[in-house]
Amino acid sequence: MRPAGTYGEVRQALLQSAKALYQQHQAPTLIELSAHAQVGRASAMNTVKNMTRSGDLVIVGRRRVDHCAKPVAEYAPPDATEPFGQEDGWGNLIRCMGNLTR
Repeated sequence: MRPAGTYGEVRQALLQSAKALYQQHQAPTLIELSAHAQVGRASAMNTVKNMTRSGDLVIVGRRRVDHCAKPVAEYAPPDATEPFGQEDGWGNLIRCMGNLTR
């Protein structure tokens, strides 16, 4: 078993992708993380699940996407500047209007 605190290549790539893709109004989904990190979906799914459990990634919201019937989780590093839901009403309105145009 690998000691805590060491990161494999897949884990490092997914964490870098989460930091690169995170925006205040929208965080990346699992599919977006795996595509950006150029990691297979099955490997990304298992690694993101482990990273969420260990606290390296946090679920900051859920979003509807075309490829899934249920809303999917959006992931961000725990040191993200401001978690969702901590903004004023204008940020919520902008996010809602952005979802309508897609």
